[in-house]
Amino acid sequence: MTINVAVIGLGKMGISHLGIVNALNDFKVAAICDSAALVGQVIEKYGKLRYVGSYDEVLNLPDLHAIIIATPTTTHAPMVRAALEKGLHVFCEKPLTLTAAESEQLAALAASKGLIAQVGYHNRFIGTFNEVKALIDAGALGRVSHVQAEAYGPVVLKPSKPTWRGKAGQGGGCLYDYAAHPLNLLNWYFGRPTGCTGAMLKSGFSAEVDDEVYAGLTFGDGPTAQLSVNWSDASVRKMTTRISIWGEGGKIYADRQEIQVFLTGSAPIPAGYDEGWTVKYITELTPPVSFYLRGEEYSAQLEAFGEAIKGTRNGTQNDFAGAADTDATIEMIRAAAASGGGSGVTMTVRPQRSSGILAKLFGR
Repeated sequence: MTINVAVIGLGKMGISHLGIVNALNDFKVAAICDSAALVGQVIEKYGKLRYVGSYDEVLNLPDLHAIIIATPTTTHAPMVRAALEKGLHVFCEKPLTLTAAESEQLAALAASKGLIAQVGYHNRFIGTFNEVKALIDAGALGRVSHVQAEAYGPVVLKPSKPTWRGKAGQGGGCLYDYAAHPLNLLNWYFGRPTGCTGAMLKSGFSAEVDDEVYAGLTFGDGPTAQLSVNWSDASVRKMTTRISIWGEGGKIYADRQEIQVFLTGSAPIPAGYDEGWTVKYITELTPPVSFYLRGEEYSAQLEAFGEAIKGTRNGTQNDFAGAADTDATIEMIRAAAASGGGSGVTMTVRPQRSSGILAKLFGR
């Protein structure tokens, strides 16, 4: 079976997904769609792919099996719902929607129709973070007491005219667009948190949204967690995500490159690990993919999408229900920051060359 798929949205992530599915044997790109006709027509001409300007027209294409949605977050809910109602499998970029309730409704709709519904939380396909999940499930740490989830990157390093990612109410800002990734790992490992003990959303360069996110989370009788995310960190070259976990049986530290595990021996020690320190690298934890672009995880998640549709894989590990957990966590953090648990969006003054820029920051 060849899966006929349409790619909706031809920005950075849409182009990435298009390049991958166009190279995978399980897929055939039936159409591409974007509101910018010039972009679509150029890709149609040089990529030999069919450009369709209307999303409704795409949904009515004959023999279409699946949709990949990589559009601004505010458009996700209506687009996803329309695709599911048409009986199409859906891969949607994160975050799924702007409310957990809506994401839960879409998860239920997909399940009721027996459709594969997946969200682009690609960290779940990174070998080191996948190994963390396996170790937790194996009980290697015994009772987990605390977790620290971090992400830093050089996304916003100066005031500028914002795209939708920098506009309030459109799914923009560090919390929605950046912190969602480490939060989704926390949800994968420990489920939906039961509360947020405090949160701060800080804005330095962005006029409408947060650039830094700090929060404390609780997971019922499980661990406590700290979230520290800053997308205005010039000290890193690209997004750097880290997970640190403390438990009665030891500690786990993982990032994109390696996983460091210290085990005391008071809990079961999995095969391949020893008491004391064990270090494993991404190169030994990453299964090969059939096509490489940007990173194995981006291809792996779309390969998994195709395998789930064909029935050779039992579901996906980044489904709509998991995305709804992340949306609910985001809502908890926003509520805590806006109430006594935080101070809403706080302006942080950064040194600038022009006093006019400072005036703009404070004059909104």
